[in-house]
Amino acid sequence: MSSRIFLKLLAVFVLVIAAAVVTVDFSVRSAWEKSLRQEIERNLTQKTALFAHRVDTDRSHSLTEIAAQEALAAGARATIIDPTGKVLADSEAYPSSMENHARRKEFAAALQGNVGSDERRSRTLGVPFLYVAAPVSGGAVRFAYPLSDVEAATKRAPHTLLIASAMAFVLALLIAATAAQYIARRLRRIVEFADKVAAGDLTARISEPSRDEIGQVAAALDKTARQLETLLNSMQDAVIAVASDGRVQWANRSMDRLLPQRTRLNAPVVETVRDPDFLRAVRSATEDRKVISARAASILPGRSFDVTAAPMPGGSAVAVLRDLTETERIEKTRRDFIANVSHELRTPLTSIQGYAETLLDSGCEKNHLPEFLEIIRKNAARMSLLTEDLLTLARVESGEQRFDSQPVAPAELLHDALESFRELARAQGVELTTGDSTAPMVNADREAIHQVLSNLIDNALKYGAKGGRVVVGARSSGNAVEFYVQDFGPGIPSEHLPRLFERFYRVDKARSRESGGTGLGLAIAKHIVMAHGGSIWAQSELNHGSTFSFTLPVATPVVN
Repeated sequence: MSSRIFLKLLAVFVLVIAAAVVTVDFSVRSAWEKSLRQEIERNLTQKTALFAHRVDTDRSHSLTEIAAQEALAAGARATIIDPTGKVLADSEAYPSSMENHARRKEFAAALQGNVGSDERRSRTLGVPFLYVAAPVSGGAVRFAYPLSDVEAATKRAPHTLLIASAMAFVLALLIAATAAQYIARRLRRIVEFADKVAAGDLTARISEPSRDEIGQVAAALDKTARQLETLLNSMQDAVIAVASDGRVQWANRSMDRLLPQRTRLNAPVVETVRDPDFLRAVRSATEDRKVISARAASILPGRSFDVTAAPMPGGSAVAVLRDLTETERIEKTRRDFIANVSHELRTPLTSIQGYAETLLDSGCEKNHLPEFLEIIRKNAARMSLLTEDLLTLARVESGEQRFDSQPVAPAELLHDALESFRELARAQGVELTTGDSTAPMVNADREAIHQVLSNLIDNALKYGAKGGRVVVGARSSGNAVEFYVQDFGPGIPSEHLPRLFERFYRVDKARSRESGGTGLGLAIAKHIVMAHGGSIWAQSELNHGSTFSFTLPVATPVVN
C-alpha cells in the first residue's frame, strides 16, 4: 500500500513538473524570440533615423559615399530613393540596375512622411530581411538588416532550452520523489497506527510534530484513541481485547483490578483467564465472526460473570465481563424475602382460618370460645406487627423515610430507652444498668435511634435474660460515638453472627416466633443506622453473652 501511495504521488508530481517545463519552454522561447526581434527593429529604426539626418545635413559627401559609410557602420544594406521610387544610391548594387522601389511597403510609408518597416524574404538571396525606411528631403532612406542570425539563434534555442528543461526536470523529479517518499512514510505511520487501534491495541500512540493537514489528522486520531481508552477505563465492566492468535492486546483498568495476577499484554489469554466458557466465547467470536454471550462462573471463586464477546477488524475480538454476583445476590434476597414473608404470614393465617372455622362450627363448646378468640387476636396482632415492620423496613431501605437529625446527647438517648424497659426488666428479674454515657453529642433523629435502642434492649431481655443483667452505654470512638447493648446470656454461635441483620433471619426460629418477634427488627435497625452514616455489628461468645453495637457520627459544632 505504501508503494502505491508513493507511486501515485510521484506520478502527480511528474505530470505537474512536465506541464510546467513544457509551458515554461514554450513561453520562454516565444518571448525570447519576440524580444530579440523587437530589439533589432528598435535599434535599426534608430540607425535609420540617424541615416536620414545625415542625408539631410551632409553636403560634403555624395549620396553613394553616405550610403556606403552608413551601411558599414550599421552592418546593414543602405538605400536612398527619390520621391518617384528611383534608387539614387545603394551600398551593395548599382542604382541603374535596380527597379523602382516606390511600391515597397516600407518606402511607401516613408514617402508619406512616416517611418515604415517590413519583414520579407529576399527573392535573390533567400534570406529574410528586416526593412526600415525613414523620410528625407526629396525622397527616403532605408536600411535592410539580414535576419539569418536571428533564425540561427532561434533554431539553437530549443536545443538549449531542452537541455536546461531536462536538467530542471531531473532536479525537480528528485525533489518530488523525496517529498513523495516523506509524505508516503507519514501516511504509512498513520495507517499502521489506525490498524493497531482498530485491532484493539488502545495503548498505541502516534506523534506528528508537523501541524499541516496530515499532522492534524494524526493528532485527531491520537486524541480519539486516548479518549476511547479513557472511556473504556472508566467503565465498571471489565473489557479485554484478544488478537486472532489468542494473545491479549489490551485490557481496561477494571479488568486489571478484577484479576489478582493482572493482565499481561501480548501473553496468551489463557494465562490471564482460565474459565472454559469465557475462552470458548472469545474463540467463537474470533473464528465465527459473531457476537457470542456466555456465563462464566470460575474466573473468581464465588463470583459469576456475564461474558459478551464480539469480533473486531483484523481477526481479533473484544470481550466484556459484567459482574453478576451482586445482581444474583439481590435476586436471591428478593426470592428469599418473598418466601420468608409468605412463610411468616402462612402460620398466623392458618391459625386464624382454623380457629375461625371452628367457631363457625356449631359443635364448638362455649368454654373454648375465649381461648380460640385469644389465639385469633394474638395471630392477628402478629400479622399487624409484621405488616407494620415490613412497611417501616421498605420506607427506610428505599430512603422514603426522612430523618430529622439534630445534635443530641447520648446520655439522653440512653435514658429514654432505659425508661421504656425499666418495668419489663424488673418483672423478668433482670438488672438494667447504664455503662459509659459521657460521649460527645451526636447527629441523630431521636425517635429513629430510640427505635434502634429499643429493638436491641428488647432482644437482650428476650434472649439474654438468663444472665440477669443488661448493660447499655455509649463511648467515644474517633469521629463517632459507639452505642452498645450487652447481655450475659447464653450467647450466639459464631456461624450465625454474619447473618443476624438479614430479614427474617433467626437463630432459634421456634423461640423467636413464640416471643412474638417478626424477624425484621435487626434489619430495620441496620438500615436506620446506615441512613445516619453509621454502622452496626454484633459480637458474642457462647455462655458469655452478646454485645450489639452501632456508631453515630459526632455532631459538628455550630460556628456563630
